[in-house]
Amino acid sequence: MNVLDTMTHIKPFFAPFFSFQYRIDTPDFPDSFPDSAYYNTGKLDICYVVACIAVMAILRDAFRLGVFEPFARWKLTRDLNAKKKRNLSQKSNGVANGNGHVANGNGHSSVNGHSNGETVASHKKELRQLHRSVLRFAEQGWSVVYYTLQWSFGLYLHLNLPTRIFDPTALWQDYPHIPLAGPVKFYYLTQSAFYLHQVLILNAEARRKDHVQMMTHHVITIVLIGISYFSNFTRVGCLIMFLMDWCDIFLPLAKMLRYINYQTTCDLTFAWFLVSWFVTRHFLFVFAIKSTIMDCPVFIPFDWAPERGYYLTQQSHLLFCVLLVSLQILQIIWFWMICRVAWRVVNGSGAADERSDDEVEKDE
Repeated sequence: MNVLDTMTHIKPFFAPFFSFQYRIDTPDFPDSFPDSAYYNTGKLDICYVVACIAVMAILRDAFRLGVFEPFARWKLTRDLNAKKKRNLSQKSNGVANGNGHVANGNGHSSVNGHSNGETVASHKKELRQLHRSVLRFAEQGWSVVYYTLQWSFGLYLHLNLPTRIFDPTALWQDYPHIPLAGPVKFYYLTQSAFYLHQVLILNAEARRKDHVQMMTHHVITIVLIGISYFSNFTRVGCLIMFLMDWCDIFLPLAKMLRYINYQTTCDLTFAWFLVSWFVTRHFLFVFAIKSTIMDCPVFIPFDWAPERGYYLTQQSHLLFCVLLVSLQILQIIWFWMICRVAWRVVNGSGAADERSDDEVEKDE
């Protein structure tokens, strides 16, 4: 068997990792994306998700190592050097005024009452803090990039799908919502890959204070995405993910600003995040939950008929509702913690996210 024959046999095996599967003819009168290719769903879609996870891992490291870490290191090093120059200038002024070197009790020279050993220890501490801030800045940078791009794409879908936030009945009309337009399939599979990738990151990095809550959130989200995808409830899924992604742009952005010492801009960004969180996750999201509980059974009969694309039973409907309500309860807990941060900002202490900013470390 020559190389060409080998490649011919291998190509079908790798195809699901790089292209959508289950393509069918475009419906005659689609209610959205009339010029798009259309697809059914199936198990081979998992291969595409796996490929997306690998791509996201590469992109995350590329942005982290090639963009965000160099920028943060440059900015914080410049600030640290400027601080040292100010301190030297102040000490020089102290020497000129007769307040310079004095001997301490150990026979070592000190400047303004501070020993050289204390100065060295302070410098090492500053370098450790600089390194930590650089890493944290870079970690948050990928989230800002991803959520900005994905929310923008979600907005594009929302404007083209026949669904409205304040009139969510269209989420259930004409169920089952199959086949899927290419953009919808891409949105769902990339979102699945992102949250699976986040689970891997959570377990690979230093454990944060809210590790259990974050893991619970990601697991619930992955389950909801998977069930809604394979049971043809993608329109409500697209709406919820579109709502959720908006405020997730601004929390990591606020953290990035704090790590590079833009505290005032950080506080303003955090205030915008607080408003965005409340509007999207405790007002608009409630519309989606209410519609799932009240409207879904009205427009869709309870019927388990996979051959026709029907997957709604009383048990599956109850599962959907429980998962959505659980997500809302978790977000209420987080909102309480966010409000505590906002209270500190009002009192002049500055914004610092209590949910996941600090990792569990040994005291140095």
